[in-house]
Amino acid sequence: MARQFDVVIERDEEGVYVASVPQLPGCHTDATSLDELMIEIREAIELCLEVEGKAPENLEFVGIQRVTIAA
Repeated sequence: MARQFDVVIERDEEGVYVASVPQLPGCHTDATSLDELMIEIREAIELCLEVEGKAPENLEFVGIQRVTIAA
């Protein structure tokens, strides 16, 4: 059975891509290219599912909003 996961991708100040999976707390990885990142996050998802041993919460992805706050 195929399962889908939403992946949030960001890039840090050094240009490294960081991916995280909101449905799987603690499931994240990083890489220097988007192609490498997609391979790494698939492996991370499989490992998180194996370690967790149960189905993740079924969340519906709604969107991402950027909020700016004066510091």
